[in-house]
Amino acid sequence: MGNHILKIESIDNVTHDVLRIITNKPEKFGFVPGQAANIAINKSGWVKEERPFTFTSLPAINSLEFTIKTYPEQESVTNELLQLKQDDELVLHDVFGAITYKGEGVFIAGGAGITPFISIFRNLKAKNEIGNNMLVFANKTKADIILENEFKELLGDSFINILSNEQVEGYHYGRVTEEFLKANIIDFNQQFYICGPPPMIKDVEEQLINLGVDKEVITKEIF
Repeated sequence: MGNHILKIESIDNVTHDVLRIITNKPEKFGFVPGQAANIAINKSGWVKEERPFTFTSLPAINSLEFTIKTYPEQESVTNELLQLKQDDELVLHDVFGAITYKGEGVFIAGGAGITPFISIFRNLKAKNEIGNNMLVFANKTKADIILENEFKELLGDSFINILSNEQVEGYHYGRVTEEFLKANIIDFNQQFYICGPPPMIKDVEEQLINLGVDKEVITKEIF
């Protein structure tokens, strides 16, 4: 496919540490909801520092959107993104991704692992196919929840939040456990999608298998 130079059209904050970056879309460029690409910053010293970022826009629109968690305390690519402004440039490399929509099911995300699901759910909404999909979103605090209002509007009671470091009325507290899954999911004979840190993915996959889920219907991607 080759590399593409992307010009930033807008950049703003979604949460205290998550950026929304919108760029132009190269002609005839396409992706499948859930996919990501290796991205670098087109600045001296950063061009070779590629990092994977997920497309969170709809494939049909004429711009690209990336929703990116930043780590200001680290001298990293995401920290450098915080210094960018309109008309700065990114370099788009290879497109990839293990998570694509295979049918109705339960999506389980940890932190920034939500990003592959954003485009998937937006695409389902555009096609009026939200159906009986469910989203379980694990974060440390309420302030860390990415696009909370959008997911509430899309999914209603099928959007379940659990917070590990903060007790808030109306939100589950703790970590995703076998007991939590059993209490909140009625049907384990459907598709399951998991995205998040490696330890979480390992634990949740084991929990689902213990609850009778066939490994063949579990789609996962480390984030």
